[in-house]
Amino acid sequence: MDESYRPAAGRSNQANESVTLEDVARLAGVTAMTVSRALKRPELVKEETRQRVLDAVQATGYVPNMLAGALATNKSHLVALLLPTIATSIFTDMVQAMMSTLAASGYQTLLGLTDYLRDREEQIVQTLLGRRPDAIVLTGTDHSAITRDRLLKTKVPIIEIWDLTDDPIDMLIGFSHEAVGRAVARHLLDKGYRRFAVLSADDPRGLRRSGSIVEELKRHGVHDVPMEVLRAPATLQTGREGLVRLLEKGLPDVIACSTDTLAQGVLAEAARRGISIPREVAVMGFGDLSTAAHVHPALSTVRIDGAAIGKLAAEALLRRLDGKEQAPAALRVDTGFTIVDRESA
Repeated sequence: MDESYRPAAGRSNQANESVTLEDVARLAGVTAMTVSRALKRPELVKEETRQRVLDAVQATGYVPNMLAGALATNKSHLVALLLPTIATSIFTDMVQAMMSTLAASGYQTLLGLTDYLRDREEQIVQTLLGRRPDAIVLTGTDHSAITRDRLLKTKVPIIEIWDLTDDPIDMLIGFSHEAVGRAVARHLLDKGYRRFAVLSADDPRGLRRSGSIVEELKRHGVHDVPMEVLRAPATLQTGREGLVRLLEKGLPDVIACSTDTLAQGVLAEAARRGISIPREVAVMGFGDLSTAAHVHPALSTVRIDGAAIGKLAAEALLRRLDGKEQAPAALRVDTGFTIVDRESA
């Protein structure tokens, strides 16, 4: 190995940015092409040579210039994923599956948080398009006219997830929130409940699920359904506050909550007040969070296969990005949902 090149001790981050591929090659005693190959296609390089390159990279603090590669290939290898919140774990399985599938093909995921706000999503999309991501994933189908127009005009693949619509921007993978609400209402009616209350966060999809519960109950002759709407994102505290508000209107047979988080808040407040679940009031959630089966009593809820949504979305993007689908595909996948009966209802 050429010992003539030595990185200075205690180099600053600014200095590290000036380290070049040639610097690494000189320290490793190989050509710049070999360094590039060792970093991008390590299976083509002998293990001893690859290790020398990695040692040189560590010694110099070299960081590959991804922008230069993007300009050469017209690819950034970045996929932007817009989520409404990370305050709850409802999207965890979906995000993990999507990121893992994309990473296996060399794509990294950039997260943006919209806080359930159209104008926030609009600002993020404008910024992202200037960064040239290879694809954009949007949670939901409720966008401003400006956002929708921008995305319809862009050439990058777009996937809307966690929802269904008759007019998607590009590709669509999700489930019907209205169908969830109708199914929950019928399920609880079949179990014999007649006095209902609804507790919902004020996010668009939660309100649609809750509104569908109320509408379906009306179709079955149940008209007086108190509904409390709480500020998103849902938390255990807002769930507790929601039960307090509902109790001011009388104790129902069952409370249908727009999220498991709200439902678990209801369980906590009911326990504090000595209200027996489900003997005095039953509780139904949505999302089947990892904690739902382990609270007391175990929470009845609606299970969404977030991992399947994430994996299907990533695979659809990779097919488009790899050129296996030359023309935009009219992809529309309904992943459905499952009602899970446990102890709370």
